[in-house]
Amino acid sequence: MTPAARAARGPGGRSPVGPWVTASEANRARVLQLLYDMGPLSRADLAKLIGVTRTTVGSVVQPLIDGGVLVEGEPRPSGAVGGKPARPLWFSRDGQPIGAVHLMPGRVAAAAVSPVGEVLATAGGTFRADAPDGSAAVDLVVECLRRVLPADGRRALGVGVAVGGMVDTDTGTIVEVSLAPALSGLPLAPLVSRRLGLDVHIDHHPRAQALGDRWFGQARGVRSFASLYLADVLGVGLVLDGAVQRGRAGAGGEIGHSVVELDGGEVCNCGRRGCWETVATVGWLRGEARRLRLPGAGGLTPGRLAERAADDPAAAELLDRYARNIAVGIVNLQHTLAPGLFLLHGDVVAGGEVLRAAIEAHVAGWVLPQPGGPPEIVLAEDRDHATLLGAAGIVLSQSLARIR
Repeated sequence: MTPAARAARGPGGRSPVGPWVTASEANRARVLQLLYDMGPLSRADLAKLIGVTRTTVGSVVQPLIDGGVLVEGEPRPSGAVGGKPARPLWFSRDGQPIGAVHLMPGRVAAAAVSPVGEVLATAGGTFRADAPDGSAAVDLVVECLRRVLPADGRRALGVGVAVGGMVDTDTGTIVEVSLAPALSGLPLAPLVSRRLGLDVHIDHHPRAQALGDRWFGQARGVRSFASLYLADVLGVGLVLDGAVQRGRAGAGGEIGHSVVELDGGEVCNCGRRGCWETVATVGWLRGEARRLRLPGAGGLTPGRLAERAADDPAAAELLDRYARNIAVGIVNLQHTLAPGLFLLHGDVVAGGEVLRAAIEAHVAGWVLPQPGGPPEIVLAEDRDHATLLGAAGIVLSQSLARIR
């Protein structure tokens, strides 16, 4: 078996999908993930990479072509050896759109996403986060989806919802949103599904973000990485050996509430003390800026702080402490699971190379030497739609490939 085929199957030749899928479903999963990772490929290419016959690949891709998911490109030259010209397969831009939602305390962002990861339309709005129940959020999610999904009769493949809080992925229920208690216990997926007549899947925001990186973004083709969201809250989505790590019923991923201060510390949104989130978010940054009496402390952002650090020693010292506080959690993740690549999203991106390099320097100073080399710290690209794309990735994972 070729190295690429082994990579497609995972360690020991195992498929990245779970043991509950059929061989046909597993092969479909491999085909789809290889196309997303590597771009257009012919049937022969896919057969070699997966380690199956062209007949097997044909039985997988033909229904996807017939269903409008894949299309065949123009024939490629057959080369010096001759033979039938290969026709590369790729996702149809006119295929079934996917509904994508990012639900935050008091806000909804929605999009229609094409199978190739293009954001076709967007909508958004606000609702009362302090409302006595979650009906306002459900109404707004449904309204925004109706505004972005096509009205030409094309049925959406499904809806994915990234939630800024703990979720039960088995039941589609929001377990807890500390900044919007009315959403806690809300069976969001069943309620939205009933009103739209579509399959609806929910997941924790950082995990959806990681799916966006994996399917459509800077982590395409990367088997293991961590996707961090660093803003007013802190979250991490982990992908290990091609699989998003969810924990039992989706309860995993609350890494922002891992303890980094044993002797007290500030009170977290969760009501506890010592959480990583209390020292590595914009709230901590502004609190420290106020304590140091820096100008404009109440509206300080990582970007503004990085600009000031060039000629203000107090700002430079605060930036370094902020970078150190972010680095401590990254080091713990690297020592525990060694994802190797850390993609940073959120407000931290505005800190630019100055902040990124400071984080990487602290990580390098703490992390143990490892066979895979030092971890890489990378800022997400501008105009980042990773969370909405990841919400679409939830649907692709569930409805097309069943990749976990």
